Parts: sequence; C-alpha cells; structure tokens
Amino acid sequence: VQLQASGGGLVQAGGSLRLSCAASGRTFSSYAVGWFRQAPGKEREFVAAIRYSGGGGYYADSVKGRFTISRDNTKNTVYLQMNSLKFDDTAVYYCAAGPVYSTQISSYAYWGQGTQVTVSS
Repeated sequence: VQLQASGGGLVQAGGSLRLSCAASGRTFSSYAVGWFRQAPGKEREFVAAIRYSGGGGYYADSVKGRFTISRDNTKNTVYLQMNSLKFDDTAVYYCAAGPVYSTQISSYAYWGQGTQVTVSS
C-alpha cells in the first residue's frame, strides 16, 4: 500500500482544513488508518484513527470535538477534517495504514510522506 497525504497549508487560527490520504492498492479497505503529526522538536504523536470499515473514529484529547476522521473505501481515501484550528496544531501531518486499529505508531506498517499544516495566531 502506498499513501499520499495532501491538503495541508497555511491557515489562520480558528480556520479549517481538510486533509486527504489517498491510497493505492486493492487491500486498502482492509486496513485501519491513523493520522499522526510531528511538530518541530517534538515526537510524532497520534491524532486520530478509523477502522477499516469506517464508522466513528478515535481521537487524541487535544483534537477531540474539533477534528473528524472519515473514509471512502470506494475512493481509497481517508480524510481528516480539521476545524477551529489552533497555533498548537501546527505540524507535519502523516497518514498511516495497518492491520490494527490503534493509537500506536508501531501498529502502522505503511506511511505517507506528510503534509505541512501551519496555523498562524
């Protein structure tokens, strides 16, 4: 599975962005997908995850109520809708796919290249 993250950019605090994670490979619909982010000088951290079948996602406390993860398996794409963005959301965002629905980086075998999100205060 190859993943391509896109949709990042520069946005003012309080604004919104939608990230996309497009996948190649017929087995994508059988994988859980997670979004992670890494700010300069910080470790990569979990943001959100969704099961292979879709449904409600699981979120880090820092983004709960502001971010929504969803997927369209007919398009081999997972989305991360980010609303009410804060300066602290500034980071490179990565999508990842793996067989286990998890918050752990080690659970995900396939990673996209990352997309930069910058929130200005």
